[in-house]
Amino acid sequence: MKSISWRPAAAQFSAAVERQTRNLASMPMFAGQAAAARTRYGNPGMDITWVTGRVAVGGGIWSAENMAAVARAGITHIIDMQIEFDDTPLAEPHGIEVLWNPTDDDFQPKPPELFQRGVDFAQQALENQAARLFIHCAAGVHRAPMMTLAVLCSQGWDIRTAMQTISSRRPLADFAEVYVESVENYLLQQGTQEISKPLTE
Repeated sequence: MKSISWRPAAAQFSAAVERQTRNLASMPMFAGQAAAARTRYGNPGMDITWVTGRVAVGGGIWSAENMAAVARAGITHIIDMQIEFDDTPLAEPHGIEVLWNPTDDDFQPKPPELFQRGVDFAQQALENQAARLFIHCAAGVHRAPMMTLAVLCSQGWDIRTAMQTISSRRPLADFAEVYVESVENYLLQQGTQEISKPLTE
């Protein structure tokens, strides 16, 4: 499947971008993510990387202008993994449904309940063939790829294939071992079985 990375013009979102970068850089636990985003995108703005035709992964939205850009990209549902920011008020004017599923990027094991909330939301959303799902965190490096991995695997993807697919489309994604193990533990608990035709294709 062809990879699509979409970002709005830098001039339109430069103020929001600068706020996002300052916010990330000011917090020690996110300083590395801010630096990684700068390296990958230069002056990072709203970024969306499509992993499949219906599921995308990326970084923080933060502003009404960026949320409008998300809506223009055809996204109907958002899983927001940030503990720092709830997208819900920004999404309401666009009719975008949000699951705020906050978690720290602290390199600690994540509970199965965290993944179950996201998977349930994603499965319900993707039953509608017109739905498009955006899974994001602050920089799209750790938490959002982790949740995307759980969503894809819950739909029948092999975990290694899913990781390779996400990484090939979004090289910025980094799969910390403890996060992968957390996803594996969740899938084992759920007894996830192969599905011949994933809803996310």
